[in-house]
Amino acid sequence: MTSSPHPPGSRLASRLGFSDRVFIGPAGRRVARTIEDGLELVETGLADDVRVADPLADAASRYLYEAGGKRIRPVLTLLAAQLGDGNTPEVIDVAKALEITHLGSLYHDDVMDGADRRRGVPAAHAVWGNNIAILTGDILFSRASQLMSRLGERAIRLQADTFERLVLGQMHETLGPQPDDDPIAFYIQVLADKTGSLIAAATQGGVIFSNAPTEYEEPLRVYGEKIGVAFQLLDDVIDLSAKPEETGKVPGTDLRAGVPTMPYLLLKAQKDATAEDLAARIDDGVALIADGADPAILDGPLDELRDHPVTQKTLELAHAWTQEAIDALRPLPRGTVREALTRFAETLAERSS
Repeated sequence: MTSSPHPPGSRLASRLGFSDRVFIGPAGRRVARTIEDGLELVETGLADDVRVADPLADAASRYLYEAGGKRIRPVLTLLAAQLGDGNTPEVIDVAKALEITHLGSLYHDDVMDGADRRRGVPAAHAVWGNNIAILTGDILFSRASQLMSRLGERAIRLQADTFERLVLGQMHETLGPQPDDDPIAFYIQVLADKTGSLIAAATQGGVIFSNAPTEYEEPLRVYGEKIGVAFQLLDDVIDLSAKPEETGKVPGTDLRAGVPTMPYLLLKAQKDATAEDLAARIDDGVALIADGADPAILDGPLDELRDHPVTQKTLELAHAWTQEAIDALRPLPRGTVREALTRFAETLAERSS
């Protein structure tokens, strides 16, 4: 008798980035099958929900969806929903709506950040220009709102509050900290708004729309937000040593575009001459790139930043946020859902260790 090429839970574990030991045993396999069934419904629904009658809008709106993605937010929504009634139609709609919101935000982010590539393909604005990319993001946001509007006031409020935080996070990142702001605390808040808010909505929505006990809502909201911050801090580390053939991004993309990251902010906060000199060279390089210089002029300084202790400090901060996310899960019952959420957080921390 031959074994299945995809044992129960293996595909789900792969999406979450860990081995399938979490989904061993009857209960674990049952949860894994249920979530994988839900993901098929989400994926089928997404293919329909991002379609637009206008040919240009249709091609643009499907562009990043068809480029792929792990669908982490829908997975977390479906996982949280197993604490209640599971894959209800409302849970599926919430999972789709929040993934579409995420897709829409990518179009806007790439324009704002000047990113050339996304998910291994040219960014949408590099294909159609900034205006079409921004308008495509708007179309996707409207589709997400349509899905949420079917579910009543609670869903509309969840979507609206999350969307407001996404916009504020991008706005604050663009404007930068004001003179009285602590740059590091300011940056953490930007991460919480831009990334944490949407992951928090995903886990929170899974609880709300599966009719799970209300006492699980706040722990999972906190978990999602903290995981989002940890994820972005880890991305700041990974970005400095990114391999373009694997990530589709040039190392130091954000810094080359003048967008601060945590290693850079920690460097700027140091008062020793070596740190000040490196920060000054990065600042000079960013200014030259803004004037049209080759972005490669920052290769040397960014290599130095990668090897500087502030990058290790960023990794330690990411691990601290990850542990806080795990600690937030304590009110949840022991079992497959809590174990999977914990293992997802642990694996996230391990990817830059």
